Amino acid sequence: MKDFEILVMAGTNPSGVAMTRDILAAAALFATRLGEAAPTWGFYSPMGGRVDLQGGLGVDTLRLPGRTRHGKATLLVPGIWVTSASQLSERMRNEDCQRAIRSIAAHVAAGGQVAASCSAVFLLQAAGVLAGRKATTTWWLAPELSRITMDTRVEANRILCVDGPVITAGAAFAQSDVMLHLLRKRFGNKVTDGVSRVLLLHERSEQAQFVVPAMLASGDALVSRLTARVEASLPSVPSIPELAQELCISERTLGRRVHRATGMGTSAMIQSIRLHRARSLLQNSRMNIEQIAAAVGYQDATALRRLMRKVGGATPRQYRSSANAGTP
Repeated sequence: MKDFEILVMAGTNPSGVAMTRDILAAAALFATRLGEAAPTWGFYSPMGGRVDLQGGLGVDTLRLPGRTRHGKATLLVPGIWVTSASQLSERMRNEDCQRAIRSIAAHVAAGGQVAASCSAVFLLQAAGVLAGRKATTTWWLAPELSRITMDTRVEANRILCVDGPVITAGAAFAQSDVMLHLLRKRFGNKVTDGVSRVLLLHERSEQAQFVVPAMLASGDALVSRLTARVEASLPSVPSIPELAQELCISERTLGRRVHRATGMGTSAMIQSIRLHRARSLLQNSRMNIEQIAAAVGYQDATALRRLMRKVGGATPRQYRSSANAGTP
């Protein structure tokens, strides 16, 4: 049995498949050089054989094994290419997805670990393994995940959620975060840090906290007006009651509309807009951190530093350094 079984579906994002393979190959190389156990992996699909990925690429797979007892393999499920929630819903009804859902449920029931990113998180939801857990997915599908499940805490602002044997991640490139987490847990810091350095995977941030404000609306005209109003009013953003009054709706209705469009509460969405502006100023201006904190509405730089480290895992200085790293 392999350490990692990569479940590939028709139309899977090729970036997620290639990224998973490259990270595992780099980890195997580092482990061998260090004289430690190297990870093993294989590509699988519900029916086996050649599977066509999105964009005309393909991969040869083995048929996913049945589950009768606990195994050490972690089942990895990269995201499937879709352009809308309705397309994803239709795709989930196909036979290969139905077989994958049954396999995921059996794998977790037998004590196995599963990790999915982007749209593939919906396979986990359909398999019933997200019940009572926290989970994330790509930010633009988070409202749909919240809508169809009442027993899962959807944390749309996170890149990675780990809840027991179930791991979920955000958009397609969050597959790298899944792999680094799993490698660190199973193969240690030396191998994982080596992979992170050589593939330049160490500069990561929370997904929704730095999304361009205009993208947060997800087609909701009222939320578009709200994001534009908040962005234009920085640093002195009106209170939520004042914003609701301006939009001629109740605070409760405003909260429902924001959550449906973004997967976040109103306060969290306002915070994401502040943080997006702060990061933009760090990367595109000569303002110091005190000036930037004032420009986005924080009373002192310490609060901004703490918040950026909490939600993004890096200090303002690290964000500025990463932006300047490629400057001649």
